[in-house]
Amino acid sequence: MSAPATDAIDARAAHADGVERLLASYRAVPATATVRLAKPTSNLFRSRDRVEARGLDTSGLTQVIAVDVEARTADVAGMCTYEDLVAATLPHGLAPLVVPQLKTITLGGAVTGLGIESTSFRSGLPHESVLELDILTGAGEVVTASPSEHADLFRAFPNSYGTLGYAVRLRIELEPVEPFVALTHLRFHALADLIDTMDRIVETGTLDDGTRVDYLDGVVFSADESYLCVGVQTEASGPTSDYTGQRVFYRSIQHADGATHDRLTIHDYLWRWDADWFWCSQAFGAQHPLVRRLWPRRYRRSSAYWKLMKLERRFDIGNRIERLRGRPPRERVIQDVEIPIERTAEFLDWFLAEVPIEPIWLCPLRPRDDADWPLYPLEPHRTYVNVGFWSTVPVGATEGATNRLIEHKVSELDGHKSLYSDSFYPRDEFDELYGGDAYRAAKRRYDPDSRFLDLYAKAVQRR
Repeated sequence: MSAPATDAIDARAAHADGVERLLASYRAVPATATVRLAKPTSNLFRSRDRVEARGLDTSGLTQVIAVDVEARTADVAGMCTYEDLVAATLPHGLAPLVVPQLKTITLGGAVTGLGIESTSFRSGLPHESVLELDILTGAGEVVTASPSEHADLFRAFPNSYGTLGYAVRLRIELEPVEPFVALTHLRFHALADLIDTMDRIVETGTLDDGTRVDYLDGVVFSADESYLCVGVQTEASGPTSDYTGQRVFYRSIQHADGATHDRLTIHDYLWRWDADWFWCSQAFGAQHPLVRRLWPRRYRRSSAYWKLMKLERRFDIGNRIERLRGRPPRERVIQDVEIPIERTAEFLDWFLAEVPIEPIWLCPLRPRDDADWPLYPLEPHRTYVNVGFWSTVPVGATEGATNRLIEHKVSELDGHKSLYSDSFYPRDEFDELYGGDAYRAAKRRYDPDSRFLDLYAKAVQRR
C-alpha cells in the first residue's frame, strides 16, 4: 500500500466505524418506513416527494480507504466524492478509469446511477472498472458482491439508484496518467463529418496521423458549428490554461475553422467542466465578466450552482419571472441519452429541429467487455454516443411533453436514457427498457420486505 501502515490502519478503522454508524441508523428506521440516505449533496435532477424521516447516517463513509499503487486499485467508501478520490490518486500518478465531470459526484452514486466522461470510448462506464463492492441490502446486511460472489446483485446494481442497496465500499481499477493533457479542438461544419471522425477515433484509438487519443468528447453549438475535443496525455511541461478564473472552458473551444490547441494540468482537465457546470452557470449570470469578477472563485463550481438551482425550484423563481413577462411556464429538459453512433447524426438533426436547446454535449462510449448489465443493457462492442442537453423549454399540452417526445425518439433509434432526471415511461415500457425481470429477481432476494423504494417509483413516480 502507498500510505504508511499506521495511516492505512487508521483509514480502515474509520471506515469500519462508519459502517457501524450506518447499520445503527438503519436499525433505527421503523420497519414500516422506507429507508433512504441522508446526503449533503445530490446530482439528481428529478423532482421528489418531500420526506420528513431522517435518512441513514453516511457521515463516516466519505473517505478513500487505501490506494494500492502496485496493484493500481483503490478501496473507496461509497459516499466519497470524485474530487476527494482524485486528490488521493493523482499524487501517485494514477486516476480512476472514468472520472465523471462534476466534483461532488460520489463513487457509489456513479456506479448505482451511472456516470460517463471522455475516457468512456476506451474504458466504458464507471461500474465496469469495479472489482468488488460491499452493499448494504434491504435485509440490513452488508454483503460483498463481485463477478463471482453475489454476482446477480453485482450485475443488477448499476442503474438501480439505491433501490437494491447502497454501496458501502468499492474496490476499483486505476490507470497511470501523465501530469498534463494536450488538447486539440477540431471544428466541423457538418454533424455527419464530426460523427464520422469520432467513429474512426473510437475504432482506432488514434487521429488520422496516428496520434494516440486518451480523451474524447465534443460540443454542438448548432447544425453547422460543432467540435471534437481530443486530449493526449503528456509529461512535457509548458504553459497551461486556467478556466477557474475569468475564462470559460466551453467558450475557449470555439473558432472559425480547422484546429486550435490548448494545454491543461491533468487535475484541471478532469475538472474542466465543473467550474461552469458545463455552460449552465450562464443561467445564474456567472459568465458575465463583471459578475464573474465579483463571484468568489471558491463558489465557481457545480455544487454552488446546484444549491442555487434547489432554491429556484423550491420557490419556483423561474416560472414566476416568466409569468411577470407574460410568458408560459417552462418544462425542464435535463437529460443524458445514449444513441448508437450510426444513428447519432440522425438524432442530432431531429433534436436541433424539434427542441430549442443548445449547446449539446457529446461523449462516445463503448462497453469494455461482454459482461451483462441488465438494468442498462448496452450492446457489447457497440459504440454509443452520450448526448447531454440541460435547459428548459416552454411547457406543452401535457406534463413532460418534450421529455416524452425525446423518450420516444431515443427508443426509436435503439438508444437508452439515463434516469437521473425526470422520466415519463409507462410501467410496461420502463420494465422492457430497464431489465424489469432481472430487477425484480434481485429485489426479491436482497430487499424482500421492500425497505428501499422500487426503481419505477423512484425514477418515474418521483417518490
